[in-house]
This record gives sequence, C-alpha cells and structure tokens, in this order.
Amino acid sequence: MRVAAIQFSPFFKEIDKNFDYIYNKSKEVEADLICFPELSLSGYFFLTREELLPFTIDFRSEIIARIQEISTSLNKIILFGFPEKSNGKIFNSCAILFPEKKFSCVYRKTHLFYRERFVFDPGDTGFFVVDFSPMNINLGTMICYDWRFPEAARALALQGADIIACPSNLVTQVWHLAIPARAIENKVYVIVANRVGTETNGGETLIFNGKSGIWHYYGSLIAGAAEETEKIIIAEVFPEETRDKYIDKFNNIFTDRRPEMYRQIII
Repeated sequence: MRVAAIQFSPFFKEIDKNFDYIYNKSKEVEADLICFPELSLSGYFFLTREELLPFTIDFRSEIIARIQEISTSLNKIILFGFPEKSNGKIFNSCAILFPEKKFSCVYRKTHLFYRERFVFDPGDTGFFVVDFSPMNINLGTMICYDWRFPEAARALALQGADIIACPSNLVTQVWHLAIPARAIENKVYVIVANRVGTETNGGETLIFNGKSGIWHYYGSLIAGAAEETEKIIIAEVFPEETRDKYIDKFNNIFTDRRPEMYRQIII
C-alpha cells in the first residue's frame, strides 16, 4: 500500500483555511493512507483553555463528516490532528477516518507536552489498534510526545500494529534519533507527519522542525522531508511483512520477552 505524510504549516486559529488544505490534499494525494500533523485543523500554541475553546471540534461534527466523505468516496485512510471537545473536556486528538465509517475513531494524546498540560485534558482512549481488513492493515496511532515513551509504541505493536502513524508538532532536536528505534524494536513501520513554520503567543515563539519521515520496520528512512519546507512524502509499504517477529531462525522479539523481569516499568 502507498502511505503519505503531509508536512505543512497550519494557520493558527483559522479552522476554515486548514480544513480547505486538509480536504483538498486528501483528494489530491494518491495514497491509501494519508497522515497530517498534530492539531493541523487549528494550529498548536494555545496557552489557556479559554483561548482554545472557540476552536474545539466535536468528532461528530460536520467538518469531520466532510473529510469522512473523502475517505469513503476515494477509499483512503485519513488521519489529522484536531482539538476535540467531548463531555466537557478538551483533548489533543487525532481523527482516524477509514473508508468504512464504522471503523473511524479518535485517539486522544496520552502524554501532554510543555504547555499542553494547561490547555488539554490527558487522553483517555489508551493505545489501540484498528484491524482494517479491507486493506489488510493493522493501524496504531500515537501523537508527538508519545514517541518519548517506548511503552507507547510497544503497546501498539503488542496489539498487532503493522504501522504506527504519529501526527506531530515536534520542536526538539532528538526525536528523529528515537523513531528508527521504535521501528526496529517493534518491527513496525512508523510514519511521522510533522509540521513546519513558527507560532508566537504570549511573547514566546515555537519553531517546528519538519523532517517528516516514513521509516522501514528495520529502521531505515524510506521517505523524508527537509526541516523547513512544506512537503508531501510517499512510500510503498508492505504491512504483512511486519507480522513475523522472528529476526533469525531462533529469536522472536515478542516471544523472547520476559515480562516478569520488567515489572518496574509499570509502576
């Protein structure tokens, strides 16, 4: 299957412009799976819940439904970040839209980064995998700072993920060192759709550093973008190849695990 990561600079607080971009690119890009950055519908650097609230979106809203129509009509899986309002809470969420709407769902960011803790509620979906048999893919999702926690990718891999999609707004200079490890240690493809550009709020400026990539399950970068420019990257992947966790005729990275020796990591 063909997968794509869309690296662009969302407009801060301009839902309509960002929607138009996501909607049009979802139609134009020739890929089976398209991943956009974190909070790509709204922009990122909100400082308070009150500031963000007018830009929050219900997953059942018309704006989500219109992108769902593209997913269904063009047989594409589409992922994009948005600020979700649900039952009085606000989540940093990713819409995961499948051609068959009954599979479509939302992942809510587990690990909140920097000032996000003052704006969003901690995600409550946990890490989950969707088995979308029409495309023979098991898809897991995490968002940005989740990459820092190897337990996140491992939880997805243990549930059978072939591909981990990671919509992001990354600002550090170390994440690209860890992503290949997440692929290797779990034998999964990893797609990071990072954004570019800057946002300034409250006298502070964040610089987003691009370098979106699609990583092979043995850790090599098979498609990548530069640090500062908008870019669409596409790669051919083979999800079924990730399911055999043997690395030689004796060693299997999952059955060789000894969970009784890892109790400290779940405390």
